[in-house]
Amino acid sequence: MTTVTSPLAGRAIGLSAVPDPVFSGAMVGPGTAIDPEREPSVAVAPVDGVIVSLHPHAFVVVDEQGHGVLTHLGIDTVQLNGQGFELLVNKGDTVKRGDSVVRWDPAAVEAAGKSPICPVVALEATADSLGDVREDSALVAGDVLFTWQ
Repeated sequence: MTTVTSPLAGRAIGLSAVPDPVFSGAMVGPGTAIDPEREPSVAVAPVDGVIVSLHPHAFVVVDEQGHGVLTHLGIDTVQLNGQGFELLVNKGDTVKRGDSVVRWDPAAVEAAGKSPICPVVALEATADSLGDVREDSALVAGDVLFTWQ
C-alpha cells in the first residue's frame, strides 16, 4: 500500500471542487485537491520515489510499487510559462516524502487570473483502490491525503 501525503499546507477540498472538468471528473485519475495557503511556499514530494515528469506547474513521482502521483500546482498554470515557479529538483531525481520539489506563490497565481487549487491524483488508478481520501479538512504538508492499494 502507498500512503500519499499532502505536498502543501491548505485545505483538502476533494476533486469534485476543482474548477476544471478534466480533474473534477477524475479523468486524469482519482485523488483529492488542496486549496493552498496564499503565501509563497514549497511543494514537497507526496511519496518516496523518482521524479518521472517535471514542469514548473506540475510533477509526477513514481514510488517503488510503480504508483505515479501527480501534483498539479494550480489550474491552467501551464499558461504562465513557468513564471512564478522555481524547480528545486531535476527529472530523474530520487526524492523522499517531504523533499522540496517546486517553490511557488499561490497568491501570485491567483493574481495572474488562475486558480491556485492543486489536484493530487493517483495516475492509472481506480477510485476503489483509494482509501481514507481527505476531502474537507485543514492540512499541513505531510498530512495523509489518501492511501492507495
